Amino acid sequence: MREMTVDSIRMSMMNYQRVVILREKEAERYLPIWIGPAEADSIAVKLQDVTVPRPLTHDLLRSVIDTLGATVTSIVVCDLRNDTFYAKIILSVNGEALEVDSRPSDAIALAVRVNVPIYAEESVLDKAGIVLDKESGKLIPFGHEGKEKISDEEMKKLSPFTDFIDTLNLEDMDKDKS
Repeated sequence: MREMTVDSIRMSMMNYQRVVILREKEAERYLPIWIGPAEADSIAVKLQDVTVPRPLTHDLLRSVIDTLGATVTSIVVCDLRNDTFYAKIILSVNGEALEVDSRPSDAIALAVRVNVPIYAEESVLDKAGIVLDKESGKLIPFGHEGKEKISDEEMKKLSPFTDFIDTLNLEDMDKDKS
């Protein structure tokens, strides 16, 4: 498992779909995850410290978890199957760890509210992780930097990701953010 941070939330100009970009904390690997507009807004509101007049759904979830005496300890993007990401919210209840199935977008929106670590399984990063080529500025699938051409079969599996990523302007992803 690798610890991740929320690098940014972007929108494809081609289809206006949102993507949250997670960045590996100790490396230059990124994980783009498609999310809905409501979840994108919920994450952005918290990251930008915007005050809203009424609690959003993820604020309500946090309140319910607190009221029930549980605490969120982390979230994990744990799987990628058939172009769908899966996540778990890890709770501590009376000293016992419980895992709750979640969409990654909801788990991330909760994680930024309670300030807990976000992790991604290595297998997910192997399938969908990307790196920014320092020379060309282009995105390439993780594990293929400087290696032979990606096979047609591998490219077919990656096409939903690369088609979307190709529409994003990510030139500033390699700049250090404070």
